[in-house]
Amino acid sequence: MKQLFIMAISAVLCVGCAQKASEKDHKARVSAHIEGLEDTQVLIYYRDKDDRKTDTIRVTNGQFTWETDMPEPQKVTMMFPKRYVEIFIESGNIEITGNSDALQELDVKGSELQDEANKYYLTLKDLTDRESVIFGQYGDAGEEERHDLQKKLGAIRSEKRKRGKAYITQHPESMFSLSLVSDRAMTGSYEDIKPLYGLLDASVLKSGMGKYLTERLDVLKRSAIGETILDFTQNDVEGRPVSAADFRGKYVFIDFWASWCGPCRAENPNVLKAYNTYKDKNFTVLGVSLDDDGARWKKAIEEDGLPWVQVSDLKGFENEISGYYGIRGIPSTLLVDPEGKIIAKDLRGDELHQKLEEIL
Repeated sequence: MKQLFIMAISAVLCVGCAQKASEKDHKARVSAHIEGLEDTQVLIYYRDKDDRKTDTIRVTNGQFTWETDMPEPQKVTMMFPKRYVEIFIESGNIEITGNSDALQELDVKGSELQDEANKYYLTLKDLTDRESVIFGQYGDAGEEERHDLQKKLGAIRSEKRKRGKAYITQHPESMFSLSLVSDRAMTGSYEDIKPLYGLLDASVLKSGMGKYLTERLDVLKRSAIGETILDFTQNDVEGRPVSAADFRGKYVFIDFWASWCGPCRAENPNVLKAYNTYKDKNFTVLGVSLDDDGARWKKAIEEDGLPWVQVSDLKGFENEISGYYGIRGIPSTLLVDPEGKIIAKDLRGDELHQKLEEIL
């Protein structure tokens, strides 16, 4: 009897030990030594269950430490004074070394997921090397030459996506494959992401990152081709409410932009050209601004000579319309037919004119 009692107590203690060990195993302990990094602060962005968190870490003599609960691997963003770096972190001891002049080349030890990512990035080196050459030529190129360089960059991006899909197909149970799809889902379309999502194994989709991707896909579906546009209402520059329903019966190019967005402002002349070409053919443009400063918004409209209706709730990236459609980057666009159905997305440059010529 005494022996049974001792065995029972031992079992309880073992369970307690196992629980403590399990909790300990969930800790990620990061130590970094980066030569030349001044005494400053590093911001670390990561996910804690369903919340996004930011930790501020003090750097002294190029060194800092960071510890947090991390039940499953994830990609974290470290914001240094001059640039940000994305690193895969998981439970256990992680060592980061490198030089402040080459933060993109930090050496990370202790993360198997980072090791997998490094091997994958090596398979893209021929493409990234070609990209670097093109970026170097872009600054001194003329307009026609830049157009050719853009085509070359587009071809490289297409090849990267092709190789990414091949990797996901071959490694459906990999958390890194899940990360590749999640990255694409940040700015990609439902039509682009859904087939990749379907390649992933159920085991990774049950993870926290997998559940987040599933939710993201549901949001992206709202702007899928064939979906009906949300009947939203926001105020114009004069504070008058404007409804999407007011534009039924016309082809409407909904342009998400902001005064502070360089690529948006660079694209405005192209949109203006399309507007002037087709405004008498049952076509118009509706601007939705992600500004939070009304004066800057109105000034940009005047400077760029934009004659179409503009609306905004002046909440920046918290704009209710862009939030509903999960827009994470601008410029972003939706082309809507007279019945309110989405027929095209993210048209820019020549693609916009080609599509309008096709339908109008």
